Amino acid sequence: MNIDQQIQQLIDDAPQEGNTPTLVATIAPVLKFLASQLRHAQYYIVQTLDQSWAITTLENQAQPGLEKNVIYAFSSLKDVSTGPYPMHDPQMIALPLPVTHILFQMLATDMIHSIIFFDTSGNTAAGTEIQREQLTGLIESHLQQSQVPPGAGLPPNIA
Repeated sequence: MNIDQQIQQLIDDAPQEGNTPTLVATIAPVLKFLASQLRHAQYYIVQTLDQSWAITTLENQAQPGLEKNVIYAFSSLKDVSTGPYPMHDPQMIALPLPVTHILFQMLATDMIHSIIFFDTSGNTAAGTEIQREQLTGLIESHLQQSQVPPGAGLPPNIA
């Protein structure tokens, strides 16, 4: 599924009450822009059987006590096994998700600070980090440029 098809699926799957499909369509250019910075149309996300994403808490080495929660997105199923998650645990699975859906889901989850996308198969030492505040900042800027009225921005339960 290409990026445009992913965006259309997000719009089609959005709750139809209110203006949620319109808001999803409005932020679509931001999702497309960020997705175009990555190499793959889908990534594997480790999750539990109830579809809760596996979150890793990273601590800043220079400032102990400063932490952030990240999600790892792997370009291949093989790479998942070299990641930090115990894939021998029968309660954990890795499923492929469209890249725009991953970015969109980050908006809905306050506890996720960033997603690290591992674009190069076989290399889980270096990835592309997209921070939640970067995503929300781009969306806010886009909404301002689109002249969306103040207060009509993203609802807290958009996803």
